[in-house]
Amino acid sequence: MSTHRPPTLAPSGQPSWRHRRLDPDHALGLRLTLAAAAAFLVLVPFALLTLLVLGVWAPLHRLDTAVTDALHGYAQDHPAWVVLMRVWTEVFAPMPLRAVALLLVVWLLRRGARRLALWAATTMIVGGLAGPLLKLLVGRDRPELLDPVARAAGYSFPSGHALNATLAAGVLLVVLVPYAGRRATRTALWVAAVLLTVVTGLSRVALGVHFTSDVVAGWLLGVAVVAATTAAFTSWRADTGLRPVGLAADGAADPKVAGRTAP
Repeated sequence: MSTHRPPTLAPSGQPSWRHRRLDPDHALGLRLTLAAAAAFLVLVPFALLTLLVLGVWAPLHRLDTAVTDALHGYAQDHPAWVVLMRVWTEVFAPMPLRAVALLLVVWLLRRGARRLALWAATTMIVGGLAGPLLKLLVGRDRPELLDPVARAAGYSFPSGHALNATLAAGVLLVVLVPYAGRRATRTALWVAAVLLTVVTGLSRVALGVHFTSDVVAGWLLGVAVVAATTAAFTSWRADTGLRPVGLAADGAADPKVAGRTAP
């Protein structure tokens, strides 16, 4: 039989920082800690990958070149594959994904979920600004191929397509999963999000306009931005004295959104 341990008190008589952040009974603090830790843990491999790219680390360069050459050879022998990848990369390019996110923000505003709408917009904007800035700072050239099957302008690292696909997938999951009552619907949303992220990144390498490390960096940065903005908005909610619920619950708990009375 387990006994409930009283919270560790700080000298002021309030629960300690560790207790507020890690105690499962304090859901807000625990969620904030996990989100901040996730952002940090994802940024570590992203920073390491960036340093390896800047230092032109030979093993990474050989791996990138080998994958690019192999996929380029396959693309040259399979025109239908190139058409499919071109269609996918255009349909799920950054601008169409931002347009979908904008429509989602407008829908949330009309439903009264203003805080969730602001989080979604901030996530897309922060990620959208971070990508081009890092491209300029790193200044990595795109793959140089004989007889390329596609072309793209600008620098290569990180992949903007991979970054924005990850941001859009994260926003769609946070916003839509709470409305999916059936497990099959939730599973379908997760599968769609994974396909959007993975295939969009794959299309950039398959078309020879990005190295594999560019795409991996875009994925990592996207996950880090989603985790960081989630932590920031969760903390902001606590600072403004609102109920300790997550972002998705904030939208779903709104009577205009969920069709029920908020507690």
